[in-house]
Amino acid sequence: MHGTAPPPVKAKRSRKSFWLKQLHTWHWMSSAISLIGLLLFALTGFTLNHAADIEGSPQSVERKGQLPAPLAAMVRPDDASDAKKPLPPAVAGWVQSSWSLPATGAAEWSADEIYLALPRPGGDGWVSIDRETGEVTSEVTSRGWIAYLNDLHKGRNAGTVWKWFIDIFVLACIVFTGTGLFLLQMHSKHRRSTWPLVAAGLAIPALLAVLFIH
Repeated sequence: MHGTAPPPVKAKRSRKSFWLKQLHTWHWMSSAISLIGLLLFALTGFTLNHAADIEGSPQSVERKGQLPAPLAAMVRPDDASDAKKPLPPAVAGWVQSSWSLPATGAAEWSADEIYLALPRPGGDGWVSIDRETGEVTSEVTSRGWIAYLNDLHKGRNAGTVWKWFIDIFVLACIVFTGTGLFLLQMHSKHRRSTWPLVAAGLAIPALLAVLFIH
């Protein structure tokens, strides 16, 4: 009986073992979910920090076309004042099928022109329709893959689905860092450098911000 731990000690060890298993499970699951996202955001954090040094040369492609007569009639000038509204579905479908451009969203309608901005990650684009002649002009600009990834980092013109992804990714990172902090606390008795290193991780950026950012 001398080798048997008292019931309170066994219960304490059992609880600690349970929480260690839970924390390790949540820690590895959240790290698996956020791994690629963390790598992407770390790399694009570097490229954004050095954007002036590695910025690519923009490349633009311009196209011109003519709306068929029935579609041109849908955009003829009228007495309506300037407005913002989507393109007629048939006209938007023609732009989509002709040039593979997502002609959605509100366009700017003036007396003689319809202008539809098509911003996107890593570039820009627009479609212009002459309301009198039915002539269509478009331009698509690409700034390269690095600019594309940088814009994904910032969520610039990436759409609602990417916004949801960033929210889920942030939640996974919070779980990852939170469980990591609890695991540090549970192992800190045997690793004396734990809290000095954690404190350094806070103190170093705080000091840099206070001393060098004005």
